[in-house]
Amino acid sequence: MLAWLAGILFVLPLAWMTLTSFHSEEDAATNPPSVAASLTLDGYREFFGAAGGASPWPALINSTVASVGSTLLVLVLALPAAYALSIRPVKKWTDVLFFFLSTKMLPVVAGLLPLYLFAKNTGMLDNIWLLVLLYTSMNLPIAVWMMQSFLAEVPVAVIEAAQIDGAKLPTVLARVVAPIAAPGIAATALICFIFSWNELLFARVLTGVVAQTAPVFLTGFITSQGLFLAKVCAASLVISLPVLAAGFAAQDKLVQGLSLGAVK
Repeated sequence: MLAWLAGILFVLPLAWMTLTSFHSEEDAATNPPSVAASLTLDGYREFFGAAGGASPWPALINSTVASVGSTLLVLVLALPAAYALSIRPVKKWTDVLFFFLSTKMLPVVAGLLPLYLFAKNTGMLDNIWLLVLLYTSMNLPIAVWMMQSFLAEVPVAVIEAAQIDGAKLPTVLARVVAPIAAPGIAATALICFIFSWNELLFARVLTGVVAQTAPVFLTGFITSQGLFLAKVCAASLVISLPVLAAGFAAQDKLVQGLSLGAVK
């Protein structure tokens, strides 16, 4: 009962946002909110540019490219690094892991100005590939840390058997380690995708029009004058759908990955 109560409390804000997105701006702005107000699709029409506004598709495509591209790069780089730190540990591997984690302790704002100057001097401002590189570097330490614990559960005897049969390191990683650690890899990929998709600060400062991402596009609906609550709720729901869909599709792998090694 407590678990169901906690689940309902977590779902209530999403359900309320969904209901508000189908209200008119006048009904959404009433205080207290009008739950039984008539439903309309005006908020979604405005989000998709039916009223003459900007189209959200370029921003959604940019977010997809940045999130999927950085996640794939993270997996390609994190898998051999985690292999070296778990199955074939290097000297002082715990210090290496701590160094990876310490890079996440720097406040994001502290690195904003150097990154902005770097992007400006290299001509990469408003470039989606700059975000791909940034998101890769931001998520790589967490990915290595997570996958190290997942790969530590892979039986060494299986890897040694493959090496005796003549398998080289790329083959071992692709055909032996990756299938066994698939739940952990899926959990790592999903978390990196969510972090990249939801990132706002760097995308807000380092992009303009060409490389604008979905969260930045969403903030454009918030103005100092006029009503915008229903449209913002509609936009928030649409932008959240890829993350919700990915989480729902990979929920079994996510649970297996996050609990890997917890139960023998």
